[in-house]
Amino acid sequence: MNTDGWHLTEDIDGFLTAAGAFLRSRPARHIMALTMTARLRGPGADRYGPGATVFGRLERAGAVEAAFYRLPAGSLGLTPLTPARADTLAARLAALGHSLPQVSADHATATAFATAWHRHTGATPTLTKSLRLRRLSTLTPPTPSPPGRPRVAGDQDRDQVIRWCQGFADDVGEAVSMDAASWPGTRFADKRYTFWETPDGTPVSMAGANPMIDGMVQVDPVYTPSPLRGRGYAAAVTAAVTTAALRAGATDTVLFTDAANPTSNALYERIGYRVLTDWSVYAFEYPGAGAAPEGG
Repeated sequence: MNTDGWHLTEDIDGFLTAAGAFLRSRPARHIMALTMTARLRGPGADRYGPGATVFGRLERAGAVEAAFYRLPAGSLGLTPLTPARADTLAARLAALGHSLPQVSADHATATAFATAWHRHTGATPTLTKSLRLRRLSTLTPPTPSPPGRPRVAGDQDRDQVIRWCQGFADDVGEAVSMDAASWPGTRFADKRYTFWETPDGTPVSMAGANPMIDGMVQVDPVYTPSPLRGRGYAAAVTAAVTTAALRAGATDTVLFTDAANPTSNALYERIGYRVLTDWSVYAFEYPGAGAAPEGG
């Protein structure tokens, strides 16, 4: 009999019936769980690998207090956990034989789980990404705005969108290769893109927006080719995408920044995106085996 409070399932609909209200109660802090469950129920879910996704909820006295998802390829995503709850979950997953290549969560939770996972499995955690999750407070578009205007990308812009998404992925270290054939299977395909164009109609920067989920829109990615950076284009196109999201009814807009990039952090701070929490990704290396195999 399970006495640790964690309930595990491969039934996404059952999981959302039980934990959906909890996830929606703090949409910005639960952004990854909300985004991932939406993607797993939509087209292109097979991009996450063959096999089943495992979902879990921590329930006490009939109330859900935390949740997780483990993708078919093994990556674990967590809502905020105390160190004690992170340890309990790590012990449960280790006992079930799960092999995790990485964990992603707010910094305190990810660190607590990585420490517990090392204790229960011997796997060595390595911090691979340090991000900041930012939520819009009050939008303050850049003044003066750079010359030009925003334009929503259309079908005729697909090749350029793909090239710039590849450029973004390369900049942030995402191991993905995109072309017209593979595009539908990438995480970038379900977004709405907007260019910032110079007065002569030349695109100089781009921002994407995820589909709205429970009133929340995530701005992702934001990309300016390196020769064009430092001219205010990224701030202008981000403000334009944010304005469009608010006009469409968004009650929250969020984005992630690289914690080690003072330029981008200052940019988003100026236009109204305040730090909600630090966010971390840890990769695991296993004794005698190296990194956990994908799908393990």
